[in-house]
Amino acid sequence: MPLPFPFLPRLACPCLLSILLAGCAVGPDFHRPSIDGPSRVSEQPIAQRTASAKIGGGEAQTLSAGADLPGQWWTLFGSRALTALVATAMRDSPTIEAADAALRQAQEKTLQQTGTLFPSISGTISRTRSEQPEAYLGIPGPAPTISAYSAQLNLSYTLDIWGGLRRAIEQQQAGADYQRFQLEQAYLTLTSGVAASAVQAASLAGQIAVQKALIGFEQKQLDTVHAQFEAGGATGTDLATQQAQLAQAQTILVPLLTELAQTRDQLAAYLGRAPSQAALPDFDLDDFTLPETVPVSVPSALLAQRPDIRAAEALLHQQTAALGVAIAARLPNVTLTAGVGTTAADVHQMFSPTNGMWSLVNQAVQPIFDAGQLLHAQRAQRAAMEQAAAQWRQTVVAAFQNVADVLAALQNDAVGLRAALTAADAAQRGLSLASLQFKLGGVSYLSVLTAQQTYQTASLTLIRARAARYADTIALFAALGGGWWNRHDMPPPPPGLLSSPLP
Repeated sequence: MPLPFPFLPRLACPCLLSILLAGCAVGPDFHRPSIDGPSRVSEQPIAQRTASAKIGGGEAQTLSAGADLPGQWWTLFGSRALTALVATAMRDSPTIEAADAALRQAQEKTLQQTGTLFPSISGTISRTRSEQPEAYLGIPGPAPTISAYSAQLNLSYTLDIWGGLRRAIEQQQAGADYQRFQLEQAYLTLTSGVAASAVQAASLAGQIAVQKALIGFEQKQLDTVHAQFEAGGATGTDLATQQAQLAQAQTILVPLLTELAQTRDQLAAYLGRAPSQAALPDFDLDDFTLPETVPVSVPSALLAQRPDIRAAEALLHQQTAALGVAIAARLPNVTLTAGVGTTAADVHQMFSPTNGMWSLVNQAVQPIFDAGQLLHAQRAQRAAMEQAAAQWRQTVVAAFQNVADVLAALQNDAVGLRAALTAADAAQRGLSLASLQFKLGGVSYLSVLTAQQTYQTASLTLIRARAARYADTIALFAALGGGWWNRHDMPPPPPGLLSSPLP
């Protein structure tokens, strides 16, 4: 009994050959890069416990080596306002929305590329009407009108003999991985930016409050000097000096107000809103709690934790797979095309056994001469792979530097806060004593002026030193990768290749 489609045995042999060769793919296989990581990231060993000071934000912090980082590390600061602000930013930020869309696009392109491993099947139905003149055959009369109906099913299949299609899929998947870690980097930049800006806003608000209090004190001092000048107890120079001191204090206030407004505008931008629409809370340094236990990852763990390193790794994977695609482009490309259908002069005769037709085309294309285009494309891609490998190493080095810088700041700023607290307490006592002695005529006004300047500097330095402890901790959480591996709010990947064939 003859087969209904006699081309099927001929088509089966190449398909079987393609299956047997499915494990072969030209080009280098990607292996996750590694380096001989250092035992520590800092030049000098870091103490396991920081210095402490008896003020908010001055608690000693224990550095817990190898401890895991929570996914929502910003909650460790104990500020409900900060937690709510970060949640709003993660939900509404256009930056996150754009990065998420880029990831979904890359995932869909991966599924699109995966479809190249399967046969492409299409159907065609047509009706043709035409006139064929027969006068040249010696047949008189008008040209007859001819109708033709046809229906055909076409199949096209490219044999992935050299693995070029699979390398292209691997390349697209690596691109999706790259976008995945770009999204995580966007989350990390956003959350750390919101937290750092909130601390900065609290610091500036505290500096403004101190400066306003100092301006009030300077005004009282001016009143005292003016009274003593009227009574002959102070000179005109003393009066002019105090007036200048008051004006100077007012001048210092202006850039602080500007910087606070700009910081709050930045917070509004993180939320994806105009400053007038953000409705931001007021932040105070006393609203934050300094985490007393800080996880510190071992150097080898940074390779898997930092999104920028993982993105650089995915980029290297992408370029490695692209080299396989470039190599496969220089080798023969085998394509199978088959068709089965029917054609008839009348629609009622289309499915008659005598009107059936079929075709089978086996095609192999081998580049012979292209003036070296494919060769140089392959060499260029190898150079791109080597570039990506060097960029990955540079990203790792920069990551180690980042962590080392932050750890040094964490230790040194803790010592600095203790010194700033001591200086502020001493400056306050010195100013009180100098002011009292000046009223009693025991010291010149120069002593009061010096004490005022010392107190102003010490007070602002203390607030900045407190803020630095919080900012250093935020920077450390960001430098260690932000704990994205412990978050569970990432959107699921798109449906598989065949689970949603229709839009």
